Amino acid sequence: MFDVTLLGTGGMMPMPYRYLTSLMLRYGGNGILIDCGEATQCALRKKSLSPKGIDAILFTHYHADHVSGLPGMMLSMANAERTEPVLLAGPKGLERIVRSLLVIAQGLPFEIKLMEYGGSEEDFDVFGMHVKAFKVNHNVTCYGYSVTVKRAGRFNAEEAKRLGIPLEFWNPLQKGNTCRGEDGSVYTPDMVMGEERRGLKVTYTTDTRPTKSIEVNAAGSDLFICEGMYGDPADAGKAREKKHMMFTEAAELARSAGVQELWLTHYSPSLNDPREYIHLARDIFPETAASKDGRHKELNYAEE
Repeated sequence: MFDVTLLGTGGMMPMPYRYLTSLMLRYGGNGILIDCGEATQCALRKKSLSPKGIDAILFTHYHADHVSGLPGMMLSMANAERTEPVLLAGPKGLERIVRSLLVIAQGLPFEIKLMEYGGSEEDFDVFGMHVKAFKVNHNVTCYGYSVTVKRAGRFNAEEAKRLGIPLEFWNPLQKGNTCRGEDGSVYTPDMVMGEERRGLKVTYTTDTRPTKSIEVNAAGSDLFICEGMYGDPADAGKAREKKHMMFTEAAELARSAGVQELWLTHYSPSLNDPREYIHLARDIFPETAASKDGRHKELNYAEE
């Protein structure tokens, strides 16, 4: 089960009825938080999620509405008695940003590990989740993220029996481990595992104009969470000028990328009710949702 919770859906500033955009992903007991604007820990608590379960925080970019909640979140994690290391990852400049913000959150009981990237793409693994960061088009360096939970191929028990592989090695081989018998025989997963099956994929992008990199990296996603800063067609010029996205542009990306579902997020403070314009996006991509804070979904492997 791949658990997805969109903690907040606002852009620029938190509103009384809308927290800033932040996403929580959980798999196998571990958690990734993407973006952490002010009051994110309040949004987390509202969904009864513990900050102790955040193992990594990924930043799209360093505008205040995406990063200024970090000190409060770190203190909340400490108060929740977290002691395990926490990974912080984002564009170049992360160390300077983190060191500055944590001046007001010192004495944390856990180690902070930093990862910065500056190329067009970056791939890494976090607790069973594969993360791909990809550069998008904002007025500062900004990245989108695709997070994938891979699914191993089927275990071929008949082949394992034919090869005389001891039963004690079957489970380790299914987990991708190489095993060695007492007689020196070596058994590798490819000997008994079928081709990798389709896993689960979530793509998240905010603060960007439409780009080919989004279409390519969102391709085939089970869930595509994309900014819809503006819904009113009259705001198209403003979207281009400030390098944000219209509802319709997000829907066009979703259609081109062949995703299963689109959640809009990162609304302008001036956009009181996204439902007023959602029909414009659904005319292009019917499986579009005007997300509200706390929207949640459990993604499961397709039945075979």
